[in-house]
Amino acid sequence: TAKNQQIKSDIKATLKAFKANPTPENMSKAQSEYDKAVKKGLLKKNTASRRKASLAKFAKASKATA
Repeated sequence: TAKNQQIKSDIKATLKAFKANPTPENMSKAQSEYDKAVKKGLLKKNTASRRKASLAKFAKASKATA
């Protein structure tokens, strides 16, 4: 539905912003979008958890290189 597509596009947008500028604030926004998707039933809990762990790993790696 349109609402599901909007949630997915919000996830993609926040993910893109985080990858461009990996700040704790952007990471928090991205994780929040994943949580919203789980709450709405768009993603399974473990899928969101895996993707959030991937974000944390990316943030840690980018912090080490910066």
